[in-house]
Amino acid sequence: MIKIAIVDDNSFLINAIKEKLSFFEDIKVKFSADNGAELLKKLKENHTIDLILIDIEMPVMNGIEATLLIKQKYPHIKIIMLTAFDNDENILNAIKAGADGYLLKEVKATDLKQGILDTLNGGATMTPSVAMKTLKLFRNPIILEDTTDESNKLTVREIEVLEQLSKGIKYSNIADNLCLSTNTVRKHVENIYGKLQVHNKLEAVEKAKNNKLIS
Repeated sequence: MIKIAIVDDNSFLINAIKEKLSFFEDIKVKFSADNGAELLKKLKENHTIDLILIDIEMPVMNGIEATLLIKQKYPHIKIIMLTAFDNDENILNAIKAGADGYLLKEVKATDLKQGILDTLNGGATMTPSVAMKTLKLFRNPIILEDTTDESNKLTVREIEVLEQLSKGIKYSNIADNLCLSTNTVRKHVENIYGKLQVHNKLEAVEKAKNNKLIS
């Protein structure tokens, strides 16, 4: 029996993943968690888990931060990032943190199971589009951080949130548009304000436009 844990701050998506895995009698979901911090707490109580399916963008502690800690404390546990987006920064950071695979949430049930089996057998499962991006990134490495350049301080996701904010879209609708929770959107907005050194949405949008972060 393959023992799985699922980590995502969206309960609807957790249930969707559980439904996909319910077709397979040799896979059992032992528990789920809303964020990385809760996952670590549950692993402390029960770390006889074979593999974790974990989202990247979550409040409190995101999937990449959690992966880094889990690989240090429980190196026997395999980890597949299961996310809605395949942007370059997430892929590289996930690999650096020690993730064993990277699949998109739209993956079919049979492909998800095969990815789990491949990972447990020592492989590195990836959605084809992610695998192609990974090859390109290693062939043409990019600098993700440059503290002297305002534009590189914001992550891809933060810029996406900022673009939506500039259009006057409410947090709840931004969450729906980007497949996030409202709390995660709020956290991104807090990070944006801090990085741009502004105090409100109007200042953030104006500064972002002046620095050509958004159109």
